[in-house]
Amino acid sequence: QVQLVESGGGSVQAGGSIRLSCAASGYIGNCMGWFRQTAGKAREGVAAIHTGDDRPYYRDHVKGRFTISQDKAKNTVILQMTTLRPEDAGIYFCAAAGRDVGWLNCGTSAGFFGFWGQGTQVTVSS
Repeated sequence: QVQLVESGGGSVQAGGSIRLSCAASGYIGNCMGWFRQTAGKAREGVAAIHTGDDRPYYRDHVKGRFTISQDKAKNTVILQMTTLRPEDAGIYFCAAAGRDVGWLNCGTSAGFFGFWGQGTQVTVSS
């Protein structure tokens, strides 16, 4: 059974940094992603990583500010967020594809992922 547990959310001022972690168990496949959701809106992809090739993918609005990485020994995916903006605020969800895919298919389309964590809140004040 797949379980994804996020941690590391919190509150910062604009320009600050937050590090999110997602501890995974069970068969998660080789594609992991992070998504953000705000009230009344659909989940928006932020970044993904092909854990087999260790290749990241970023949405344009986070390029240069966020870094997605993995700790294979701990079966953990990390999202390091820097230079945070108020518009980055929301609930951040970790997701796993639950199957093996090629790197080109490991992106940030929510429908691609079969397993989700419970989410962690990130607040950014201006």
